[in-house]
Amino acid sequence: MPFGSTHHPRTNAASLPANTRIYAVGDIHGRSDLLSETIDRIEDDLRRRPIQHAREVYLGDYVDRGPDSKGVIDQLAVRLVQRSAVCLRGNHEAVLESFLRDDPHTFHSWAQLGALHTLASYGVSLRSGTITKSPLELQKSLRHALPRTHDLFLQCLTNTFSCGDFLFVHAGIRPGLPILEQNSEDLLWIRDEFLNSTIDHGKIIVHGHTPVDHPQIFNNRINIDTGAWFSGVLTCIAIEGSTVLVL
Repeated sequence: MPFGSTHHPRTNAASLPANTRIYAVGDIHGRSDLLSETIDRIEDDLRRRPIQHAREVYLGDYVDRGPDSKGVIDQLAVRLVQRSAVCLRGNHEAVLESFLRDDPHTFHSWAQLGALHTLASYGVSLRSGTITKSPLELQKSLRHALPRTHDLFLQCLTNTFSCGDFLFVHAGIRPGLPILEQNSEDLLWIRDEFLNSTIDHGKIIVHGHTPVDHPQIFNNRINIDTGAWFSGVLTCIAIEGSTVLVL
């Protein structure tokens, strides 16, 4: 059964190694304000409950839709360096990377995902005077506006992170396919086949990508995407041993 709205600890059969706690954070989508509050909660929790090994895992979709994608990456780049945070790639980062590094004409599909908010956060305008910029001009403008630290941050993104009996991904996995054989398209984009599956995946899959009203815990997966950009709720869970706590 899912968590519902409770913030009380939930115990699963799956567990992490001893003296280890993982803080997993759902889809942020440009809400740097909520991310800052979440980081404060993590720091406060660590002060109150010190532990030998603590790791932050961010599940992707840092950009688009919300107002401050740049501010989100500013903060995560610091967590990555100072706290060895794990930052997973979301489908929105994959589309951004494709636009930046490959084909500028992917802008039209990116625009449907909230690109305009991301461009605005980097000070990139769609127009030059009275003329609308072409996708190639927008690509050049964003490349110029993107701080070097943000480019390096994007290069550090990974598609999966595994610890103990938990596997952290952005969207989910292809049911029935061994974890080592999963392809990046599924890890970043899958929905129904994964969400409707009740089979044992070998690990508990912690994911985002599909917004829900409250964090959900099932026997084979945990969904912590609570639609931060429109709900104002950014979910962070703390996993320790076999206990999952919503901070």
